Amino acid sequence: MTEAVYKKLELVGQSALSIEDAVRGAVALAAQHGNRIDWFEVTEIRGAVKDGEIRDFQVVMKVGGRIGD
Repeated sequence: MTEAVYKKLELVGQSALSIEDAVRGAVALAAQHGNRIDWFEVTEIRGAVKDGEIRDFQVVMKVGGRIGD
């Protein structure tokens, strides 16, 4: 039987453009810092509004990847 160990991180991504951009930015930055990212799960979505206009999108997400291969 093959055993595996995974690491899970919680990240918060933010973008003025879109929810998708917030997710992509957070995953890309985590990967640039040496984290192996195999999956993500968005757990919260929120945003900021100013003068009736959406100003920022923010996502709370969990990312994970296998360690030790």
